[in-house]
Amino acid sequence: MHSSPAQRARRMRRRIILLLAVVGPGVITSNVNNEAGGIYTYSLAGAQFGYSVLWALVPMGFALFVTEEMCARMGAVTGKGLSDLIREEFGFRVTFFVMFAVLLVNQGNVLAEFAGVATAMQLFGVSKYISVPIAAILVWVLVLQGSSRWLEKIFMFFCLVYFAYVISAVFAKPHWLIAALNLLPTPVLQFAPGFKQWVSPVPLTTAYLVILAGLIGSTIAPWQHFYLQSAVVEKRVGPRQYRQTRLDVMVGTITGVIIIFFIIVCTATTLHAVGRHTITDAGEAAQGLVPLAGRWAGALFALGLLNASLFAASILPLSTAYVICEGLGFESGVDRKWKEAPIFYWLYTGLVVVGAAFILWPEAPLVLIAVLSQVANGMLLPFVLIFILVLVNRRDLMGEQTNSRTYNALAWGTTVTMIVITLVLVYLSIFTPSALQGTPAAR
Repeated sequence: MHSSPAQRARRMRRRIILLLAVVGPGVITSNVNNEAGGIYTYSLAGAQFGYSVLWALVPMGFALFVTEEMCARMGAVTGKGLSDLIREEFGFRVTFFVMFAVLLVNQGNVLAEFAGVATAMQLFGVSKYISVPIAAILVWVLVLQGSSRWLEKIFMFFCLVYFAYVISAVFAKPHWLIAALNLLPTPVLQFAPGFKQWVSPVPLTTAYLVILAGLIGSTIAPWQHFYLQSAVVEKRVGPRQYRQTRLDVMVGTITGVIIIFFIIVCTATTLHAVGRHTITDAGEAAQGLVPLAGRWAGALFALGLLNASLFAASILPLSTAYVICEGLGFESGVDRKWKEAPIFYWLYTGLVVVGAAFILWPEAPLVLIAVLSQVANGMLLPFVLIFILVLVNRRDLMGEQTNSRTYNALAWGTTVTMIVITLVLVYLSIFTPSALQGTPAAR
């Protein structure tokens, strides 16, 4: 029996309401990693290699979705965060070392976010001694005074501001057709008849391989998986609502990769086209756009940098506090009061204060901090991915929601590829730092 148009409309309305009820964690998690360090990496990729790096966005987006989807599914099925499950299944000692590593890595990333705030506001003529303390107070009060639902709305607004990069790219007037064609598997197409004139040649150099590793490392970070699973649990998403959450993760992945696409296109069309292949930070990329794409393009790029830095400076300490409190068995959550979860709030406060205070130190070795945090990130990521794969395939935890054979093959293939890439980047960072001059690991 066919349903009437009114019945179909009611079903569609219910689906939309249900989607809006669970949407948020996936979109926020995928987009927040487009932060100061990430924007610098994407800008440098476009400046150094033009459109020739765009093909990597497709497999990179696939890897992001696969790894995040497993965490979101575990959160919906088990009702527990990733660090909770690691403690229960692998013991307190393993959990303690993982939590300690997460704390060190994320503190380094928080430093980079406040450095991004300082850089962005200096482009508008505001000293870091004014902008950084104000930003620190703002993000601290934002979390301290807000509920989880209110914070999610604020974070979704941050995601919308990323579209400043879309407008900035439009001002740059790129070759849209050529840019789109370079999303195809460029390393293959450049040897195919009829495609050479459309796709940019892939330079098989150490610097190119490092920039590819940097793109992946900037897009897929260990903390994302912990935060996403905790957010799904706090939102009380169960197996019945998981289809909508999976769509949320997919939308977040797609929008995150689209923003990266426009950032690379913007700097490839301007900086790379005029031979300016080296930039020291994302602020320099914004400044470089002004004479090439106009004042508004540079201003929008700087606005995007400020938005991304504030966004990540809010999320990263929050994620770290969640992860450590979950892993070590302390109460956590922004819906709790300070006296109910003192360790959670003290951790969040400490991360923000240390991050902001260090940036105000005139002699702060920001480049060294960025290098060390990236090396630590690369060393931690393989362990986190293996934990995820082992846990998601535990039938006593996941029931019928374990990975299928096909999904397992894809997930393990993705994980092994990412482990190899991150280990190569760690090796280059430690043993051949001269190979990384002007690349993300040298920022």
